[in-house]
Amino acid sequence: MLTGSQPSPPKLLDRVRAAIRVRHFSRRTEEAYLGWIRRFIRFHGLRHPADLGAAEVGAFLTHLAVKEEVSASTQNQALSALLFLYRAVLRRELGALDAVVRARRPAVLPVVLTREEVAAVLRQLDGVMWIVAALLYGSGLRLRECLELRVKDVDFAAGEIVVRGGKGRKDRVTMLPAMVVPRLTGHLAAVRAQHETDLAAGEGRVVLPEALARTRFHLHESAVQRAVTTAVRRAGLAKRASCHTFRHSFAPHLLEAGYDIRTVQELLGHANVSTTMVYTHVLNRGGLGVRSPADRL
Repeated sequence: MLTGSQPSPPKLLDRVRAAIRVRHFSRRTEEAYLGWIRRFIRFHGLRHPADLGAAEVGAFLTHLAVKEEVSASTQNQALSALLFLYRAVLRRELGALDAVVRARRPAVLPVVLTREEVAAVLRQLDGVMWIVAALLYGSGLRLRECLELRVKDVDFAAGEIVVRGGKGRKDRVTMLPAMVVPRLTGHLAAVRAQHETDLAAGEGRVVLPEALARTRFHLHESAVQRAVTTAVRRAGLAKRASCHTFRHSFAPHLLEAGYDIRTVQELLGHANVSTTMVYTHVLNRGGLGVRSPADRL
């Protein structure tokens, strides 16, 4: 008869992480869900969630809205994380959460740059930072989508980029801006040479989408964010622009050029056209391209 201690069961957060990965959720979702679950546990004095229920979840969500004054989207993300914890990991239904004080969802229009402002910011960037910013604007990519691009997903002949596992784990196709091609091909040639040097030295690892535990990027998101913030300031822009502002500017500029909203929806990867419709309200020519009656006087 074999004796010895039995292996201890996996910790709660390890179980959550495993449940997320088996469902192929994005890394961003994994980080967010784990963060909210940790905050929920700390809020209730480190009590195990198995000993808590709908009342405690409601109290935490209400605290976020009333005391921390989080946005509606932030509160909803916290709720999604906790629902996942109870349904997918603890195998329990929480029941009604009617008593939760809901955070308000203000109608906030996205910050959009003019073409001249985009060009002014790009002039303050160079090297790989210029390439990333130009792709965010010219292809409508999210920052993480851009940093996760692989060479095989860039079709220079067709002028297309295949975005793998975007938001909602969906693939989509968007355009490759012609203006980016010369610098991008030069960058890839330099990277290929560096990769061959690394291989000769016994290195040369690459990022694989599902290898989450080993993932590392050659360029961190924060480095790009800092570079863009500095470029915006040097360009003298009064707007609070960020990396995501390039994507916000991509949509209305296409609509201004006459492309239909369904096309823009597909290029952005929006699941619902109502999400894309917000950009009709920030067009320079008015919500639907209608001229003001004052301009006809």
